[in-house]
Amino acid sequence: MLKKNEKGGISLRTIHLWMIVGAIILSVLMFLATHHLFSSFERLTRTSETQIELRKAARELMDASDYLTENVQRFTLKGDRQFLDAYFKEAFETNHREDAISKMSSEAGNSSASKSLQTAMVHSLRLMELEYYAMRLVIEAKGFTDYPEVLDTVILSEEDLALDNDGKLRKATETVLGDNYYMIKNIIRANMQKSLDELEEMAYSFDDSAMKELRDELTMIRTAILLQTLGIVFMVWLTSKLGIHPVLNAVDRIKEDSPIPEVGANEFRYLARTYNRMYEVYKRSLEHLNFKASHDELTGAYNRSGYDLLFSSIELESTYMVMIDVDNFKSINDTYGHETGDKVLIKIVQTLRNNFRSDDYICRIGGDEFVVFMVHAEKNQRDLIAEKIDRINGELKKTDDGLPKTSISVGIVHGSDATDTRNLFAKTDEAMYLAKQSGKSTYRFVEKPAKQAVKDDRK
Repeated sequence: MLKKNEKGGISLRTIHLWMIVGAIILSVLMFLATHHLFSSFERLTRTSETQIELRKAARELMDASDYLTENVQRFTLKGDRQFLDAYFKEAFETNHREDAISKMSSEAGNSSASKSLQTAMVHSLRLMELEYYAMRLVIEAKGFTDYPEVLDTVILSEEDLALDNDGKLRKATETVLGDNYYMIKNIIRANMQKSLDELEEMAYSFDDSAMKELRDELTMIRTAILLQTLGIVFMVWLTSKLGIHPVLNAVDRIKEDSPIPEVGANEFRYLARTYNRMYEVYKRSLEHLNFKASHDELTGAYNRSGYDLLFSSIELESTYMVMIDVDNFKSINDTYGHETGDKVLIKIVQTLRNNFRSDDYICRIGGDEFVVFMVHAEKNQRDLIAEKIDRINGELKKTDDGLPKTSISVGIVHGSDATDTRNLFAKTDEAMYLAKQSGKSTYRFVEKPAKQAVKDDRK
């Protein structure tokens, strides 16, 4: 608390008056400079917001593409009309993909980013042609008569028309689950990323120009600040007891990354309490969100801590738990060395990412043990998951990258077949163990047993 003015002293009211006069004079000097500074800052802000929107649009585009892929694959595997309807509802009514492309096209203009985007759109049309062709094959095989008119334009080859119904279904499955299909999807992803990178480069070029303007304007503001500094230096010693010492102490505590003591004037105590609350929230958030704390440094997958956090919050009714063990991984380390073993683990995680959805969570819970959480997944996806695992094992057995071939044994359980998360883990672990015992490079599903039903089944 301030003491009463001593004889010859300057009152707090006088100090306050001089500060107001100085602030008014300085405000006049700084008005024009700050006006231009804020204009430049707003331009930079708009550029940043545009980049955020573009990334959001790219994510929506790939999500929509993955959604279409998932439904056409499930339609070819199951022949269920609901997946056909879901596909065309997204393609012609919801239009997430077209909206995202329109948003990115409006920003790309006639730049090289636009060319990359156009390339992605061309391959997207190629991908849709393959999807239409596969759906037409399924329609012919199943004898559907009520289907979207656009599929009437799809003309099957004489060779495919001559196939029997089972042959047409196999051909449809190969069309949307084959290497050519995924090659086109990867080309689309690569061109989308290239377009985003080029748009970012354009934004950085604009930022450089804007930053030059900001530097000039900041020079003017620095001059005004210097005048302000000269005007208030003689009053600093009168105000030190009002808050300078508590502030300096607070700065030292902040540098030490510790809370601020709640001492000094009432106003400063309030600020200290507010900072301490923010500090506690920041620490808690940092523990949960720190990337290194929740991700495996080698592979980039979620580590055990990240897995525990995810596992504690999954929704059983809409999640598949996929437990993976690498076959004969110890022999790879013993034969080729740990460096090669690390590269094999990196390859496995990358292969999992390429074959599972971008929404699925990939975790490394042990040296050569992994878990994939397929979230927002209905229970009737066994055939699709089996196709994914077969494809993954096929890719892991290729040695054209210089790495030894390997394979995985997999246990799969849907959360709805478990009583709780502990039971889900136990069942999935058991399924993976049974898959490994049955010859490795395979998988095992475990479901809640129905009356008089067998507990589980093999591939």
